[in-house]
Amino acid sequence: MILPSVIDAIGDTPLVDLSRVCQKLDLDGRILAKLDYLLPGFSKKDRAAKSIVELARADGTLAPGQTVVELTSGNMGTGLAIVCGILGHPFVAVMSAENSIERARMMRALGAEVVIVPQAEGSKPGEVSGADLALVDEAAQRITAERNAFRADQFGHSGNPKAHATGTGPEIWNQSGGSVMAFCDFAGSGGTLAGAAEYLTPLGVRCYAVEPEGARAIAGEAISNPDHPIQGGGYAMGDLIHLNGTTLAGHLSVSGDAARDGAQLLARTEGIFAGFSAGANLAAAIDLLRGPEKGGCVAIVMCDSGLKYLSTDLWE
Repeated sequence: MILPSVIDAIGDTPLVDLSRVCQKLDLDGRILAKLDYLLPGFSKKDRAAKSIVELARADGTLAPGQTVVELTSGNMGTGLAIVCGILGHPFVAVMSAENSIERARMMRALGAEVVIVPQAEGSKPGEVSGADLALVDEAAQRITAERNAFRADQFGHSGNPKAHATGTGPEIWNQSGGSVMAFCDFAGSGGTLAGAAEYLTPLGVRCYAVEPEGARAIAGEAISNPDHPIQGGGYAMGDLIHLNGTTLAGHLSVSGDAARDGAQLLARTEGIFAGFSAGANLAAAIDLLRGPEKGGCVAIVMCDSGLKYLSTDLWE
């Protein structure tokens, strides 16, 4: 099949059995990994970028040729750079100075304008906190107003979870032959978790939120340690709109070290070169098979590529 554009290559990623990891760790059960790092922008955010822009164009909130603006850790911005470039919209990505440099370079290579926002006072270098994200949001709001642009708003636009309710969730269920019993995901905007849960929960699949240790805002806990190296999520935001009304079976936590170890285990054991949040998802799935989902089948998403972290300590 010849596709009309790279946008049409977004979706239908492979589902891989992590049997080697399970055997190595002597786990009772099965972990299935959705390889969304193989999407054109090397991350699951391509799905949401496509959905948000297409819905906005359809309902008229995004006019032909209008500029699109969005805050990003890099992955949503990469997806938007691809989609906007194909559909003829200038795109401005606004990101924290402490996201990995590979992401900014990739967005610029795809034609995006990238605005870098300095960290909040007291923030830890190399890590993006909720306070840092708030500054990025302020800058994105200002640029949107100045340029009469469309704000993609991944934290609020319904196109984000819809992409996973109509794509990720059904794909996991169908590719697994309906064998998946649990799903967990490291929450950033909450779109993947909310959308996948919308489809999977009515089928009896138990869905879990994954957050960093000490920053479990979705679980309703007080924030004791907002600092962590897992980029793209864990912002200690308990009011994620997409998760309103989402039925969750539980809340899991992972440390930065566990996420790092998980990513390295994926690379060295399964040949899957994914990033920090994929490592966090693996660590959480391992905990599930050692606990409430022992003997079951857990699905996770490989959120982005390890290539986006070569300048970090993930691969040292």
